[in-house]
Amino acid sequence: MTVDDYYTYAAGVLTFTRENASTFAKEIAGDFNPIHDPQARRFCVPGDLLFAVVLDLHHARGRMDFEFEQMVDDKVRLGIEVQDSGLRLTDSNGKLFLDVAYSGDKVESAAANSALVEAYVKFSGKTFPFLLVELMQKNHVMINPQRPLVIYRKMSLKLHDTTCENFQLAFTDSNLQVDGKKGEVALNFDILCNDKVVGSGTKNMLLGGLREYQQSVIDELVEEYNTIKSHYLSDSA
Repeated sequence: MTVDDYYTYAAGVLTFTRENASTFAKEIAGDFNPIHDPQARRFCVPGDLLFAVVLDLHHARGRMDFEFEQMVDDKVRLGIEVQDSGLRLTDSNGKLFLDVAYSGDKVESAAANSALVEAYVKFSGKTFPFLLVELMQKNHVMINPQRPLVIYRKMSLKLHDTTCENFQLAFTDSNLQVDGKKGEVALNFDILCNDKVVGSGTKNMLLGGLREYQQSVIDELVEEYNTIKSHYLSDSA
């Protein structure tokens, strides 16, 4: 996978096209959320692509914490403010879109960084329906099917071995903290190197508009999602 196929960084300005960001979501992350479709009214660049860009340009570190502050679309022109302990993606007005804190040794190998990006985004892209539906069912709540509100809030990772050349990810566990109509999801994972655990991480999301769980409604939502995915894969075959 070549991450720089999906973004442009020139003269200190980072930009995305709808088509490239959407292709990354579908073909790299396996994420068919309609908000990433090129024709979406409220189009959003996948948070996983922002993660991938950071690692592509600056490499992974022993400890990294990402906080997604604002949605990025194809009109935003971002600058990268690099500091000793992290970096920030901001627009020309200083508006913060992504805040990254890091420390520890750098993963020097470009191939290892690429492997870590690919492993993470494939894991992250399985959030819906594979991981999120099970969590909602366990907690007897679900998102509003007409206006699903799922916000990628933050993620963190820790690497005990930054010399690995072949990272993989393995899902470990998850939880959902419900507070009225809101909820916070944590998806936890181990980072592996040749089947040995060399790190760990967490992806956090915010859910809104929660209501009582209805299996029939969720079944329809999942069926619609799978239909969109099936049609895309069939058309691109």
